[in-house]
Amino acid sequence: MPPSIPTASSSSQPSSSRDALVIALRAAGCVFAEEEAELILDAAPTADEAAAMARRRAAGLPLEHVVGWAEFHGLRITVEPGVFVPRRRTEFLVDQALAAAPHASVVVDLCCGSGAVGAALAASLGPVELHAADIDPVAVGCARRNLAGHGGQAYVGDLFAPLPARLRGRVDILAANVPYVPTGEVPLLPAEAREHEPLTALDGGGDGLDVLRRVAAEAPRWLAPGGCLLVETSGRQAPAAVEAFTRSGLAVRVARDGELSAHVILGTGLR
Repeated sequence: MPPSIPTASSSSQPSSSRDALVIALRAAGCVFAEEEAELILDAAPTADEAAAMARRRAAGLPLEHVVGWAEFHGLRITVEPGVFVPRRRTEFLVDQALAAAPHASVVVDLCCGSGAVGAALAASLGPVELHAADIDPVAVGCARRNLAGHGGQAYVGDLFAPLPARLRGRVDILAANVPYVPTGEVPLLPAEAREHEPLTALDGGGDGLDVLRRVAAEAPRWLAPGGCLLVETSGRQAPAAVEAFTRSGLAVRVARDGELSAHVILGTGLR
């Protein structure tokens, strides 16, 4: 049972309310209790709501779901319960895409979740034609809100199926943050992910690469000449991912960031 968190009636002093949140969050195992308490107090319109939010956090709900947003590549990305929370290591994928195609004009964010990758790319590139897709309608609802300011469109469906046919052969950046956790390892994930994020955003099949292989197989039909496909994976999966890209006729390279423990496979189409 989560620790008891006093409501506003328990204390009339803001500092006392903050201290109560910190104590309760720390008791629940939140390592950064002070920082989380500040974020909750900033997000909550009232002290009672702050206490309710802290109780949800103490019960195990991801902080981003509690406050309603996640920081990603300098942006505040809207998220809600049940939606995959964008990871900081995925910022490396965004940076690699910008370096590979700094003048991209057509961008697709596949397996988009909240649309964080697409929003970050559009924010850095300037005006682009931006499209996103995900099989999860709740995630697509978030993506539509996050992409609206960039003129982006988001669709519900399986991988490429819901994308407009007119995009075939025109995509400069195809970013696909596919699920890549092997099915047998999903139970080993932290409870925050395992219990509060959609399985479709985590489970990549037997070796974790089922969705990646499907994306790589179809990507060349959608890429513009010289366009690039970028997919995040793990270090041990990288050789098999490279093989999948190579079989599709893409020129492949692997980018790594040790600090973020990030591995990105980049595949470039023929010019």
